[in-house]
Amino acid sequence: MQDVRGALCRYTSESVPVLIRIESFAVSDSLSLLFLGATTTISLVAGIGAQGTFVLRQGILGRHITPILVFCILSDALMIGLGVVGLGALLDAAPWFIEVFRYVGAAFLAWFGFEAGRRVFTPHSIVVDDEGDSQPLKAALLTTVAVTYLNPLAWLDTTILLGSLANAQGNPDRWWYYLGCCCGSLIWFLILGYGSRLLRPFFARPSAWRILDGATALLMAYLVFNLLTMNLSTH
Repeated sequence: MQDVRGALCRYTSESVPVLIRIESFAVSDSLSLLFLGATTTISLVAGIGAQGTFVLRQGILGRHITPILVFCILSDALMIGLGVVGLGALLDAAPWFIEVFRYVGAAFLAWFGFEAGRRVFTPHSIVVDDEGDSQPLKAALLTTVAVTYLNPLAWLDTTILLGSLANAQGNPDRWWYYLGCCCGSLIWFLILGYGSRLLRPFFARPSAWRILDGATALLMAYLVFNLLTMNLSTH
């Protein structure tokens, strides 16, 4: 009986450290996937596009920035999540849909750039609005919807690219990677939206707004050209 008890004690004392090491490895692996997903997402969304320039402008102006940020963060989570559950593969297998989306997105980006270029020549309309009442919340959110969901490049980066990278991790690791992507999106938009307030003293001058709007117009022109000429199936 004593031999059995001794063996049981030895087994317990030897197996517990092994279980702790296995659990520690699993936690470490999950954290590395979280970090990888977050850094990959930030590297993608940090390239300012239509959505980023709109968020930057709204943050500087102080117009409905919190609901806009909430919408952008939740939209990223939705678009990446759709890729994780398989929509990315479906879109990649439907080139006709991508082609239609290409021209719809190009038309919207062209309009967005035209509006930015027009503001360069209307200095009377560019003032810092601390109260945030000059633009209705509904109009701001509708623009946010457009710059988020009518940009094919955003779908390719989130649903197809990040979704594919998440699925490459296998199950259940893909969900840790997806959570990291959501954390990266959260960090970026909070920095962009609330950090842009620090630029208000600079943008109190109409000339600064001309520079931002002119740069936005040029960026949109580049995105339209890139969108119309690139091979989206291999993006």
